[in-house]
Formats: sequence, structure tokens, C-alpha cells
Amino acid sequence: MTEVSVAKEDLAAIDELVALKSVNKHFGALHVLQDIDLTIARGEVVVVIGPSGSGKSTLCRTINRLETIDSGTITIDGRALPQEGKELARLRADVGMVFQSFNLFAHKTVLENVMLGQVKVRKADKKQAEEKARALLDRVGVGSQADKYPAQLSGGQQQRVAIARALAMDPKVMLFDEPTSALDPEMINEVLEVMQQLARDGMTMIVVTHEMGFARSAANRVVFMADGRIVEQATPDQFFSNPSSDRAKDFLSKILHH
Repeated sequence: MTEVSVAKEDLAAIDELVALKSVNKHFGALHVLQDIDLTIARGEVVVVIGPSGSGKSTLCRTINRLETIDSGTITIDGRALPQEGKELARLRADVGMVFQSFNLFAHKTVLENVMLGQVKVRKADKKQAEEKARALLDRVGVGSQADKYPAQLSGGQQQRVAIARALAMDPKVMLFDEPTSALDPEMINEVLEVMQQLARDGMTMIVVTHEMGFARSAANRVVFMADGRIVEQATPDQFFSNPSSDRAKDFLSKILHH
């Protein structure tokens, strides 16, 4: 019996892709991340939810070092986050990020947007980069828009291009920071469907979102944050049907009954 449990733990340690240990972050006097411990296994989909100002987006941004941390450690695939320079650029390429705003280059076509990182950071040959970009644009359902500029696309299409651009780097993990919150309601589902498919394909994902339907259907684990802390973590079934903390109960009663 004990032998099995040890083996399982070893397996978990080997398959730990992202690990935050005792992470703290302040913005001035505000303690936005308080002693965060969180590990994400390879292939796991973790959805982070919680009230506004709970630290969810900051958590997401520290994982690819868009925000520095004051103390603690963050490792990706066993390697500590580098401070800056080439190492950091390489590591960032392993961590795909999709934001609220699409952050596409307005003066480049959709195709060029998806090719750029491959050529500049991954040093891919242009022809290969283009083939891959077209395949990914097809995969997210905007292949026919390849030669247009971002401004000619709807918000939902632009966000799907942003997902394709992140995927083009063959990231080990994808971070989504409220990827649908800037979209019109009818566009939200087309983006969530792409994310659902990625989850089914085994992509490791950390998703900050207000979309509870997505959390229920795609997450392996729900992480609930409030006031800069992780208050509880559970499977979606457990969390939505029987949250253990008063903070989570209060949060769910507000969002699920309105």
C-alpha cells in the first residue's frame, strides 16, 4: 500500500509543470499575492476564479514574469524563472499567454502575427512558419482570414488569432487571463469552444475566467482566490455543488443566482 502511494507522489513530482511556492507580491501597501502555493501538472486544466481584486490576473502574470514577485519561487518544467534577458525570452516562449485585449500587431496581417514569434524567437524557417501558422489558423477556425489585418476581424476572431499565435510557439503551458471578458456575448462561445478543444487535446492550461460553464466542463481543478490568497481548490463538481469555505459559498450565491 505505502509503496503505491510513494510511486504516485514521485509521478506527481516528475509531472509537475508549473510550481509556485510561497509566492508573495505587493503593489505598494497592497499585498496582492499572499503565500501562494500552487502546482499544475502536465496536461492539467486549472481554472482560477474569484471576486475582482482577488489577485487572479496578477497570479497569471507572474507565471511568465510580466509581474515580478517579492518572495518565493516559480518554476516551469523544473527550471526557475530567469530574471531577464535571453533566458527569459526563451522561457516566455514556453508559456503561451492570451490576454483580455488581443495584443495583435495592427500593421501585420493575421498570418504574419502568427508567424512572427516562430521566426524571431524559435528561429523557424519562413516557409515552415507559414505552413504551421495556416494550420493553426484553420484549427481555431479563422483560416480564411489569414491575409486580413486584425482591425478587419471581429473581437472573437481576433482572440482566436491570439490563441493561434500563442500555440505557434509550441508552449508547454497556456495562460489565459480573462480571455473572453472584452468580447460581445455572441463571440464568447466561439473562443471558449477553441479553449475546450485545447483542453481535450491535453494542453496544460491555467485559465482566469468568469465563465462558470467553462470551469464546470473543462477544468480538472478549480482554484478559488479571494484577497490575494488561495481559499480553496477542488474538482469542479465538488466546488460548485459543495464549496467548503464561506467565501466561496458567498461568491457562488452571488454569481449563480443572478
